[in-house]
Amino acid sequence: MAEENIGGEEGIIEERRKKLQLLRDKNTAYINDFLKEHYAHDLHDQYDELSKEDLELKNVENISVAGRVVLMRVMGNASFATIRDSSGDIQVYVSKNTVDIDIYEDFKTWDLGDIVGIKGKLFKTKTNELTIEASMVSLITKSIRPMPDKFKGLADIETRYRQRYLDLMSNENQKELFLNRSAIIESLRGSLKDKNFVEVETPMMHPIPGGAVARPFVTKHNALDRELFLRIAPELYLKRLLVGGFERVFEINRSFRNEGLSTKHNPEFTMLEYYEAFTTLENTIEFTESMIKKACELINDSLNISWGEDKINLSKFRKAKLADLVLEHNNSISEDEIAKMGGKELLELFESTVEENLIEPTFVIGYPVEVSPLSRRNNKNPEIADRFELFIGGKEIANGFCELNDPDDQAERFREQVKAKDTGDKEAMSFDEDYIIALEHGMPPAVGVGIGIDRLVMLITNQTSIRDVILFPQLKS
Repeated sequence: MAEENIGGEEGIIEERRKKLQLLRDKNTAYINDFLKEHYAHDLHDQYDELSKEDLELKNVENISVAGRVVLMRVMGNASFATIRDSSGDIQVYVSKNTVDIDIYEDFKTWDLGDIVGIKGKLFKTKTNELTIEASMVSLITKSIRPMPDKFKGLADIETRYRQRYLDLMSNENQKELFLNRSAIIESLRGSLKDKNFVEVETPMMHPIPGGAVARPFVTKHNALDRELFLRIAPELYLKRLLVGGFERVFEINRSFRNEGLSTKHNPEFTMLEYYEAFTTLENTIEFTESMIKKACELINDSLNISWGEDKINLSKFRKAKLADLVLEHNNSISEDEIAKMGGKELLELFESTVEENLIEPTFVIGYPVEVSPLSRRNNKNPEIADRFELFIGGKEIANGFCELNDPDDQAERFREQVKAKDTGDKEAMSFDEDYIIALEHGMPPAVGVGIGIDRLVMLITNQTSIRDVILFPQLKS
């Protein structure tokens, strides 16, 4: 391997820039004509089990790979390097007997982090490692800055978040985490598609903030000279589609809430929201449970997961009323005292004393209408909403309810939200007149669910901070 300058990182950069200038002089800097035809993982998958002799008999030629140099062992007449692409690592063998001698001498000066192209044939070394014997090598992109230390990686957590590309470059586990995130989303999407849900896209800029109780981000459209709000949730637009005749719709969306930063909250986050007409709350609970189980099994090959120090079994989900759970976790409070509490007070008590203790999967039902402004009233008890929230590992994972389709009832609840806003509640909803008009045209009975993708990924992959499952989380400056 090329000897790095002893003048620290600045010296390394200066030395590498000199090498880059030589490439510029030869008009070979940042080439764009190398055709990659093979991936490291596929080659290992196809040929790892073959013996050295069997692989030789197959005579596998015309292999073409490209990736970043992560390891080099430079010798006199021949050298080894490890190339990393998006699928994994593979070793290459470069000799002045198989490539032009001038190119080989150049190769010995290349650095860790350089992106290279390799063409050649497969063979196995004496240690039985699958290797490409290079017949052609090409420096595609010169790396000016050094890679993170091979063994230490990125020790500083802030650097990992701010320069995620370095984290991914040096940490295979982190890369695997985000591949798992993608697989979880695809699993959820597949479950919905299997039930004939239609994937849609709704606006991210709203004239009226709505769909959830939260403080919005405010922006302005200059040409229209009007204030707009980044969406808190896509709910009201998705339900407009129910009015329009879509009976099963979903959106995997980016939503924005102007709240503080923590290991549990990021102001920009990913939600899955889905709505189904002509179904029941119970059927939706069962479907939600099945989706989460399927995604978990895909990643962990099991329904038993670790969450910090806790072991959680996702094979059985509990269902319990909110008031009963408050009583269960507050021995000093009587049933009569619970009955006298307002909905907001009861919810606050639940959030402060119960939520973090719901480790095993629990569907919480029996929410007061007062704290469920978009939910349908229960037929037997109009003070209770037909609503559930799913908690696992002490965190809310999903929120679902039978949608309110009575325009007069919805209008009254909007008016109550406006009163709350006028008295200083910055998270209260505004009155959405167009949505009321939509309901007056008739919306079929439906159940809607929102699942926090980031929190679900945290749970399934056993990550304690939301920043670890978001590629580029928001950070303090």
